[in-house]
Amino acid sequence: MQRVSLSLSTTRWYSLGAALIAVAMWSLAPLLADRAQAMSPIALTALTLLAGALASLPMSRKTRADALPLRWKVLLWGGMPLLIVGAVSTYFLGMRHAPAAEAALITYTWPVLFVLLSQWSQLGRLRLAGLTGALIAFGGAAILMLPQALGTGSGLQAAGPGYALAVLAACCWALYSWVGQLAPVAIAALLPRLLLIACALATAASALFEGDTTLPDGATLLAGIALGLGPYGIAMVAWDTALRHGKSNLVGSLAYGVPILAALLLVLSGLSELDWRLPTAALLVIVGCLQAGR
Repeated sequence: MQRVSLSLSTTRWYSLGAALIAVAMWSLAPLLADRAQAMSPIALTALTLLAGALASLPMSRKTRADALPLRWKVLLWGGMPLLIVGAVSTYFLGMRHAPAAEAALITYTWPVLFVLLSQWSQLGRLRLAGLTGALIAFGGAAILMLPQALGTGSGLQAAGPGYALAVLAACCWALYSWVGQLAPVAIAALLPRLLLIACALATAASALFEGDTTLPDGATLLAGIALGLGPYGIAMVAWDTALRHGKSNLVGSLAYGVPILAALLLVLSGLSELDWRLPTAALLVIVGCLQAGR
């Protein structure tokens, strides 16, 4: 009995440590993305996804994906890579057209959208807690845009496209998580192949729309590789491990610390200025996520 209890305790601490690693790496994503700004955004997306595919190879294993109905094959091998490319590229683009901390925080409203989609698909309606949480979270995001809206309008006009791209990134991540929840096979086992397909799509889009095939300088290249290895590679492996071996409610609640930690790192690095809006918005996003997930 004592050995079983010790084993369960060790597993829980192991899952908690894995979740904290994922949260820390996700929090580094805005900082690394800023360090890689010398690289065009879609090319950076391709590099990031390639590094993420290599880092997530330990998750790859045989599944029964080949025996799925045709519609699920199309959705998994076509729709999921498109959502990944959309989420990552619009995130990078959003951070270049709006303040990094604000764009990142708006992107982190995706758990609320995911909860709303899950409730609608499972219950056929939206629960009051989900709608209330969504209003609180998006109210926090609206605070970030309030000074620009009350000013001359030029500030909002300049940052508006970045905010819109951040919302689009949040929508892509929410849809990706929703499809992954409904899928008849574990997405984690398919992740390396999905990332490689997404990398190929991003590479083709970069060649078509950007046309720049020159390699960036060493620091930019390292930042792009680190983005893939960390937030889109090791972090996803660690998160899958944490969810499978730990308590999902405890592990899931840790993810709400990502926007605060990410904003703090951006402030400490001098990339963002700390005023009342950023911590207030971060708190409202976290409260909204918790309320929506009740």
